[in-house]
Amino acid sequence: MTDSLRDQLLGLGFKPAPKPERSPKPKPGKGPPGKPGRDGARANAPKPHRAKPKTGGEMDLAKAYAIRAQREKEDRIEAERQKQEAARIRREARARLAEFLAGKALNAEDAEIARHFEYGGKIKRIYVTAGQLKALNAGELGVLQQNGRYLLVDAATLAGAEAIFADAVALKIDPDAPAGDDPYSDPQYQVPDDLVW
Repeated sequence: MTDSLRDQLLGLGFKPAPKPERSPKPKPGKGPPGKPGRDGARANAPKPHRAKPKTGGEMDLAKAYAIRAQREKEDRIEAERQKQEAARIRREARARLAEFLAGKALNAEDAEIARHFEYGGKIKRIYVTAGQLKALNAGELGVLQQNGRYLLVDAATLAGAEAIFADAVALKIDPDAPAGDDPYSDPQYQVPDDLVW
């Protein structure tokens, strides 16, 4: 970096420090009447007050702090903007999902079998019929979460919903998954499809 801090600050829009105005020195013998001093100025004239100039380092440090504070403020504003944008995208995706799922839920009112599954780090359940349980465990059906409810849907609807809003997929069983991927594929750990827990 060949630019000095002063050049960088000027590049960011800071104005250079104004130069102090100097009052013109009275010329000898031309001042108001009074007792002239050695140099011709009045002896009783007040001497101009000269403030100690700040060193360049102090001014640069203050400006550097101001720049840093401005950048931190801009970073916070940008992070908040991104957060709001992500929330807007999620709201729009949820609205499209609700539209897509209208009338496609297969939840049965007379379902009495609780099918448990893990979603969001917690154990959840959906009530299904015996036929739905077999289809669900075979990957022919899936479960979506919408507005706090769990909807049982067919595999095609599940795939469409996943394309719209993947976070809504609560339970998706891949029937083509190799058994080696499942640590419980050993027959001694097999759970019967009709197990209710």
